[in-house]
Amino acid sequence: MLEKGLQFISHETVRTENYAKTMGSGDLEVFATPSMVALMENAAMYAVANELPAGSTTVGALINVTHTKPSAPGETITACATLQEVDGRKLTFSVTASDSQGVIGEGTHVRYIVDREKFLAKLKR
Repeated sequence: MLEKGLQFISHETVRTENYAKTMGSGDLEVFATPSMVALMENAAMYAVANELPAGSTTVGALINVTHTKPSAPGETITACATLQEVDGRKLTFSVTASDSQGVIGEGTHVRYIVDREKFLAKLKR
């Protein structure tokens, strides 16, 4: 059962593949904002994954975050997602990302519970 407070923490090391320069979101060799967002979404997905009905998953629909500090190559980034609200299929999470220096980003993320087969069938229309 999906209850407020479900939480998951995801980790990522800052490396060439997730630099802003590599991803095209900037021209510096620092942790890219799109990488931070993906890590936050990953944490939210896993926070509820074990509580979903068989054949279901969640998909991201909205994310509103700030990325306030850069993170250097080799840093470990930790993203934490906590389920704040359940409204039918709509799930709202608080998300934060941190490195060894403290919080680098935070905000909210909305995901929806979907049936995997029905969702993928929409691609064939």
